[in-house]
Amino acid sequence: MHDIKPGQSTELLKELHILTRDGRMNQDSRRKLKQVNHLFQFIAPLLEELRADHAGIGLVDHGAGKSYLGFILYDLFFKDRDEEGLVFGIETRAELVDKSRALAARLGFAGMRFLNLTVEQSIASDELPVTVDIVTALHACDTATDDAIRFALAKQAAYVVLVPCCQAEVAAVLRKNKGKMLANPLAELWRHSLHTREFGSHLTNVLRCLQLEAHGYQVSVTELVGWEHSMKNELIVARQTGQRNPRAAERLGELLRTLGLEELFSRFFVPQ
Repeated sequence: MHDIKPGQSTELLKELHILTRDGRMNQDSRRKLKQVNHLFQFIAPLLEELRADHAGIGLVDHGAGKSYLGFILYDLFFKDRDEEGLVFGIETRAELVDKSRALAARLGFAGMRFLNLTVEQSIASDELPVTVDIVTALHACDTATDDAIRFALAKQAAYVVLVPCCQAEVAAVLRKNKGKMLANPLAELWRHSLHTREFGSHLTNVLRCLQLEAHGYQVSVTELVGWEHSMKNELIVARQTGQRNPRAAERLGELLRTLGLEELFSRFFVPQ
């Protein structure tokens, strides 16, 4: 089956319900697998770069859900490597964490860890390393992508790889403050309800990119897969440079003030 990579575990794909027990795949599962495998193609070179620098890579899938991404990354990159590498899945729903732990045990994926933690707990937890190499989040809903960014900044991640989803918070604030912003011609960008949702989604990711740049990351934005496979298709890849960017921080503040989003300063301005 051309959607499955060489060496990819069909047993894992069956456990994740991407493949049926008789090895078949429906169109929805094919889209899901295509998205994760495409994301792996972006992450794999980063893993190889880290591997050349040091053993013991630490990757965190934040807002992991059912941990499709973590399991497939482990299967394709880590399971046959001699050097130690750990993949952590952080999720607030205890039942999903329990299921992921059980699946990892059945498959013998000894380098996987699943933690039932909030973002605040994950930053402080001694079950996680002080620093990590890669933080990723695939379709982590609403503010869960921002939680992944907060965690990455706190853990000084070398790379942050995000495919955001369901961004509603900024749109809600735009909607709430629409009346007091009518004198500003920019408010025409979100005057209509559909535009509020779409502009809010776009603006959220612009703010996230500026936030990462302010903290010293070089950011690139591209498509994950073709739009026919997913409408939540924006891929943000950030590489830590070690040089903070005050101009990006200024731009971030200017945007929030110009668009009447001052109440979101605490969301996007993470303390140093």
